[in-house]
Amino acid sequence: MRFKKVSSLVAFIITLFATATFAQNSDSIPVRHHVTLPQAHKGTLEIDTNLLDSYTTLPANIREFYLDARSIFENNTVDFTDQRIVAAAVKNGMPLMSGPMLGDLNENGLSIWFRPASKDPIQIYVRDQTTKEERVYTLNPKVPGQVERVVLTDLSPKTEYSYSVVINGSEVAEGTFQTPSEIGETSELRLAFASDFHKIGLHNPNLMAAILKRDPIAMLLLGDLAVDDRDTNLSMHRADYLLRDLSEPWKQLAANVPLYAAWDDHDYLNNDLGGLPEGVTTEDREALRNLWAENWNNPENAAPGIYFNTRIGAIELIMLDTRSFRENDRRGEYNSYLGASQLSWLKDVLAKSTAPYKLITSGTMWSDYISDGKDSWGTWDTVAREDVYQLIETEKIPGVLLLSGDRHGARGFTIPRNSEFEFYEFGPASLGGVPGPEAIAKDSSTQLFGYLGLGLKAFGELTFSMEGEVSQVTFRLIDEYGNIMEEHTVSYDQLIP
Repeated sequence: MRFKKVSSLVAFIITLFATATFAQNSDSIPVRHHVTLPQAHKGTLEIDTNLLDSYTTLPANIREFYLDARSIFENNTVDFTDQRIVAAAVKNGMPLMSGPMLGDLNENGLSIWFRPASKDPIQIYVRDQTTKEERVYTLNPKVPGQVERVVLTDLSPKTEYSYSVVINGSEVAEGTFQTPSEIGETSELRLAFASDFHKIGLHNPNLMAAILKRDPIAMLLLGDLAVDDRDTNLSMHRADYLLRDLSEPWKQLAANVPLYAAWDDHDYLNNDLGGLPEGVTTEDREALRNLWAENWNNPENAAPGIYFNTRIGAIELIMLDTRSFRENDRRGEYNSYLGASQLSWLKDVLAKSTAPYKLITSGTMWSDYISDGKDSWGTWDTVAREDVYQLIETEKIPGVLLLSGDRHGARGFTIPRNSEFEFYEFGPASLGGVPGPEAIAKDSSTQLFGYLGLGLKAFGELTFSMEGEVSQVTFRLIDEYGNIMEEHTVSYDQLIP
């Protein structure tokens, strides 16, 4: 069936009830310390400690490690290999400062990311849940506090695995994951996606449990995630990543769902900033890119910036860097948003992809329906956006879906074209439940749904059903208690120009 457009009456009703409370689970955990968006942006020690204690009390040793490390980061220009931070981790009985975080999934394996606190060998025991066959992978850390990645290979497609992480004979972490089908095979595949944790949502156990219960094969995070308004203070970027990594709800998500991440303004520098604003050098930008790459477990990308593409079963995942390539002195001109190299790369990936579905993520909205395209494609580079649209139409590239973040709340749109083709855009920017712009566009004729951001803690889900005669994708918007707020299905035929 086709998506339903939002009528003016329905738009009014949705706006009125956009923050309505859905049914809570009996085992949901109430918030103990409420942190607002302005407070998260400020990010003082007291505010960030309250974030760690948002729902439960932090164990004493983890709190002590955080306080020790935070003090060092706040008063020195250092990284995690600083001997004082390593000593604080060891003193507080933390063999892993961070991790495990899953990422870079393929039909034969994935990558597991760690930040060990010592050079002690790490064993990863991986078990096939069906055959019970077990493989053992060993990591010998080089430098305490330095990020390490273990690449699991030779696994079987479309298989469920469990794993445990053992250091000095003690299990320090565990998790599960599932490999996708081989490329060319057809089977159902489910992805979760959303944006705008703004540090706040990282500590929400209800939200993380709802995501895990849906059992996605992977999750896409589209910006405004763990770092919040730290500008070029690299040490405080690291302090914010430590805040993320010590959160138990975050650890549950990262250890069980492969994650793919792209940044937006608050991750990169500060609100609405991009490119090289006054006072930011090319060296600063390169350092921020390197720091981002270090603290996420994305596929490798040889190009400058943080953009990448990868294949997950029937899906070509294309995640853009819509911040660091902006050219502030050419705002509104061609290539001022993605930059020439990234735009050329995007076109090349789209033209060559053999995947049935292509997901293209943008840190900010593709469309201009909300806030008149503020800080997005519409005010930066409509010509390059048109180039991308025309390439897809002219070359009849099938299966393209547009995903976006930044505009707090949750919305879906069609983007009509003169050719009578329509693109579909989904933007659940609601992981933190923070306030934002209007839920419904002034002209709602192209809108599929809309919810205000305040209080809305939700994520998006895409289920690709490729078995049988008709291939289709179903979008769902799901709140922190597992309630399905929106459900729409579109057939593959509707995604062919």
